[in-house]
Amino acid sequence: MPKKFKPGDWVKIKGKISSPKMEVLKYIPRKDSVLGLVNYDTYLECVWYKNGERKKEVFNQNKLIKSIETGGLYKV
Repeated sequence: MPKKFKPGDWVKIKGKISSPKMEVLKYIPRKDSVLGLVNYDTYLECVWYKNGERKKEVFNQNKLIKSIETGGLYKV
């Protein structure tokens, strides 16, 4: 499966209106618990800030869309 995003891209969670604007950090290897295969091109580590606190989570690329908004993580 091809990679949909690259580090530095801004993304949001599909279909979630209140999704934070997140920055893609990198693709990470993720082991499938059923098949035992390691997938290198599907899971992304993303970062965002909420109330001044840094948050980081891993998402499947198919659950994300590119954000129209660009720019830094802080609102000016």
